[in-house]
Amino acid sequence: MPSKDYTRPATLYLYAPKALLERCLTLGEFRLQPATDQNPGAPAQSPAIRLNSAMAPNFLIIGFAQAWDEKLFKTFVGSDACLVIHHTEAFGERLHRAVQRALPNWAGIDGAISYGKRSPLGAIFTRPATHATQQEWQFAWRPMQPTITLNPITIKLGSIEEFAEIRTHSTVI
Repeated sequence: MPSKDYTRPATLYLYAPKALLERCLTLGEFRLQPATDQNPGAPAQSPAIRLNSAMAPNFLIIGFAQAWDEKLFKTFVGSDACLVIHHTEAFGERLHRAVQRALPNWAGIDGAISYGKRSPLGAIFTRPATHATQQEWQFAWRPMQPTITLNPITIKLGSIEEFAEIRTHSTVI
């Protein structure tokens, strides 16, 4: 069996309300959510798939789609725009550095979600086959020391306008 490629995709997409994405673009502001978050009122920057605590204890995550897909505007409720990140290596490294500054005793990893079968990266990177259309690339962090509770955290990378843009739902690719 060929080895899995862990190279970041050329482009990442984040479907969300335009006002939220403008903060992502101009401030590099991103919200990391506990993987087990069951709060349906929280702003979704990651697919609406929530994991149970047995699958993903103590992880903070943020997920991006790997493809432009008009159907994903419906998947991510309230989405009217999409943040398109063109230089994913630069973005990923800046994201990991920003989280490292905010959470110095945490370990981070990113990779493609595996649909319908367990990911080599573990349960946190595994989703049911029925969600395969999301084609998600996920960033995840866990504390090096056990913690009782996790809360969402907002981190700031600084402007990412040099390698990202916002496209509205009606933008033709």
